[in-house]
Amino acid sequence: MAMRPQMTDRRDGTGGETSVATRTKTRTQRPPLYKVLLLNDDYTPMEFVVHVLERFFGMSHAHAFDVMLTVHKKGVAVVGVFSFEVAETKVAQVMDFARRHQHPLQCTLEKE
Repeated sequence: MAMRPQMTDRRDGTGGETSVATRTKTRTQRPPLYKVLLLNDDYTPMEFVVHVLERFFGMSHAHAFDVMLTVHKKGVAVVGVFSFEVAETKVAQVMDFARRHQHPLQCTLEKE
């Protein structure tokens, strides 16, 4: 005669049921993006603006020239869209570079 393990009643209030842990997936949201804007003025040379666009925004000479003309004709142009930290850094770099070269060029950012 084989011995069978004895079954005992559970007295922990679960009634013998097992519970299943459910995992909720959290979605990570993308950080908000910010537009970097270059503003027109009557004093900053066009060549300087083209140089800024090439240096700080990685634009080709032809693309930088087109963007510079947009700034000149419309008064403002979006020169890039970045996370807040990158946009803030680009604005600070452009403003510092313009000040060091004694140009009143203005660069700002706004939420997209």
